[in-house]
Amino acid sequence: MATHHKLIIGNCMEMKEIPDGSVHLVVTSPPYFNAPFDYKNLFKSYGQFLGVLRKVAKEAFRVLADGRIFVLNIDDMLVNGDKFPIVADATKIFLEAGFRYRDRIIWKKPDGYLRISRRSGVILQNPYPMYFYPDNLLESIIIFQKGKFDYKSIPKEIREKSKIDKKEFQDKKWFMTLWEMNNVMPGSPLEKDIAAFPEELPYRIIKLFSYVGETVLDPFVGSGTTMKVARQLGRNSIGIEIKKSLVPIIKKKLGFDEQKTLSKNEDTFEIIEREKGWIK
Repeated sequence: MATHHKLIIGNCMEMKEIPDGSVHLVVTSPPYFNAPFDYKNLFKSYGQFLGVLRKVAKEAFRVLADGRIFVLNIDDMLVNGDKFPIVADATKIFLEAGFRYRDRIIWKKPDGYLRISRRSGVILQNPYPMYFYPDNLLESIIIFQKGKFDYKSIPKEIREKSKIDKKEFQDKKWFMTLWEMNNVMPGSPLEKDIAAFPEELPYRIIKLFSYVGETVLDPFVGSGTTMKVARQLGRNSIGIEIKKSLVPIIKKKLGFDEQKTLSKNEDTFEIIEREKGWIK
């Protein structure tokens, strides 16, 4: 079965190219709020960051089919000494947009991974009460749902093609609310200045919440990880990216650059570039 992949270069606060109810799964990770990496100085304020999430949630609710899932990989952020409750605020935003809260999974990174700083070092310098700040190795994977899913709506043939490998499910402990996955290491050639999530994350989500031949959307597509995994798993994909300079990276990651393809030559790739709403 041939798959189609569409990259929209522009702002994901509107998704005018995507018809109502045409998407079967959304999996995404927005840029970190004002981290010193990953789209530097993109947001002028925390309020603006939440405003973007609010518009994305509203549009995602429109484009998702009934009963389908939005998976948000996000976490609280420490900026200039202040901790912002992003998980709580984002959850409220998605509920207000009409979604049901389905579940929350915690992604644990390897113990040796610390992206920004060792906050716990403060107490080593000042071993007294009130100086404690924990090092964070966790991120949240929040699962929202648009209404309820009609399990009888999927033909038997598609159900069988999309069957989950029970051994993989059990061996990798997908059944737990704690997922231990390696992160993408800083400096990876296709992830420069992008805080990309590992392929294992969309791989699990796409397997667990979509069927073969369906369409997966990532409104903050970055380097294209979600689109790549969707293609590998026989799903169509739509990615929205504000940074035009990432187009060659996305094409290469998906296998649509001139040098190679991902073996399925009948798969197609399309770029829609808006007149406004993107950055270099």
